[in-house]
Amino acid sequence: MSEESTGLKTREEVPTELTWNLEAIFSTDEEWEEEFEALKEEYKKVEKFKGTLADSPENLLKLFQFEDEFDGRLEKLYVYAHMRSDQDTTNSKYQDQNARAASLATEAMSAFSFVTPEILGMSDEQIESFLTQNEELKTYEKTLRDIMKSRPHVLSEKEEVLLAKSQEVSTTAGKTFGMLDNADIELPKITNEEGEEVQLSSGRYREFLDSKDREVRKSAFLGMHNTYKSFKNTFAATLSGQVKGANFYADARNYDSARAASLDRNNIPEKVYDQLVDAVNDRLPSLHRFMDLKKKVLGVDELHMYDIYTPLVDEKIEVTIDEAKEHVLEGLKPLGEEYNSILQKAYNERWIDWLETKGKRSGAYSSGSYLTRPYILMNWNDNIDNLFTLAHELGHSLHSYYTHQNQNKRYGSYSIFVAEVASTANEALLNDYLLKTLEDKNKKLYLLNNFLEGFRATFFRQTMFAEFEHEIHQRDQNGEALTADKLTSIYYDLNKKYFGNNVHVDEEIGYEWARIPHFYMNYYVYQYATGYAAATTLADKILTEGEVAVERYKDYLKAGRSEDPIDVLKKAGVDMTTKDPIYKALDVFDAKLDEFEKLLAE
Repeated sequence: MSEESTGLKTREEVPTELTWNLEAIFSTDEEWEEEFEALKEEYKKVEKFKGTLADSPENLLKLFQFEDEFDGRLEKLYVYAHMRSDQDTTNSKYQDQNARAASLATEAMSAFSFVTPEILGMSDEQIESFLTQNEELKTYEKTLRDIMKSRPHVLSEKEEVLLAKSQEVSTTAGKTFGMLDNADIELPKITNEEGEEVQLSSGRYREFLDSKDREVRKSAFLGMHNTYKSFKNTFAATLSGQVKGANFYADARNYDSARAASLDRNNIPEKVYDQLVDAVNDRLPSLHRFMDLKKKVLGVDELHMYDIYTPLVDEKIEVTIDEAKEHVLEGLKPLGEEYNSILQKAYNERWIDWLETKGKRSGAYSSGSYLTRPYILMNWNDNIDNLFTLAHELGHSLHSYYTHQNQNKRYGSYSIFVAEVASTANEALLNDYLLKTLEDKNKKLYLLNNFLEGFRATFFRQTMFAEFEHEIHQRDQNGEALTADKLTSIYYDLNKKYFGNNVHVDEEIGYEWARIPHFYMNYYVYQYATGYAAATTLADKILTEGEVAVERYKDYLKAGRSEDPIDVLKKAGVDMTTKDPIYKALDVFDAKLDEFEKLLAE
């Protein structure tokens, strides 16, 4: 399809107030270039600290301060480049800036790689003495204690440099998957509801699965998975390479497993992962019940895998940008006046790039750095899905804002483990507000269906992904070859277990593993489910306990990395070392399913 026929605007055609204000980061591209050249030289100054860290607490403090200042400037450089590139992926200048910023980050990582081994060359007693001698150094106490804790997993300086330099090579499997998945695979054409031949694409796939026409859904499903099946051996090679890389790095750093290595970065006990999988498996009958209801409402003899995304309510809720802004403000009122005022700031200061434009990256995200405001990329359509996406991304952005305002650079970010909590809690609060204020039965049914579908996709599906990911890492660690047939068999059996006996689990779903990019992110997916559970529990506390719960929640937003994520959530009112939040989230799912069935019967 030509750009002329898409009807998309160019950047220049979009009103300024609907674009993000990246000039607040660098006023011109020339300013960015000057900073890039400066940072190319700046990181080399770290050499003067080499061999001196054990000499005095002052030397260690100055190193940390230098590192923080450099990191802040580098992040600022990088986020500007990647957001400029994302706003127009056809612009080669910004692609080049983005690549150069990433390369500079790799060079800098190698230059700073001596720091941790040198600190570990000191005894715990000397580090404790330094903390006693210098009050300012106490700012970095958690950093030092984390380094001391990592002692068994840090190598010699020479080995650390080698591992740092290997990082770019280790991403080859993921990059190969990305190029094959995004650029080289050609999906077939299918016939749409109007009888027209249309191109199947990753972006349109969900749209086709939502179709009321079952043949459209089936054609899209078969077209997608049979295409990936035809590349199954290549995708098995890339995924196997990714898994082997994760297991190699874990072994090199003296961890028992890749999972142990990944979770240790944020001090997450491995039992959190196992308890998630165990608790969800306990309550799979809840998902089976939802599937049974779907089969009944759709009126099909057999519920196939291409039916499970189909909405049970034929209702469209249009929402304009201005209406969405107001709904978010109203829906998030339980979080208090201060939170609302920051939302208004996001609107007024142009944190958001709203419209889909030619060449713009698809999807939505929240970005930014410690030295910039948060930013949000959207591709707005006037529908309720985009309203919830806006609330979600604003959750991330306000989390960043609170953290940056209340922590220094060292602790002014947050781990992935807690990242999805603020965004998902926003969605839960917005959903509660809309259900209470909408009077139309069909719209309420739509919202409840939307919630149930979101829960299935985010909670059950991501837990299934987590189960698959851990099993293939374990099999590789035990010396098994991860062939295409083996990966397909494991994935198919998990789908059988999760969806139950009343769903016809089509054999083609077994090849879905081949198109999941998150499997290249090393034990990332489980955090969607744990974050969802924590968010559901916290949103419930905010709505039922009021200001006391809000203050605890805001302390979580402010905490950043000043404490371990498990402890941050515990203080907010959620203990993820127990199964309680998982069961609480599943209780909410059951309650919403009850409400949906009751309203449907009226």
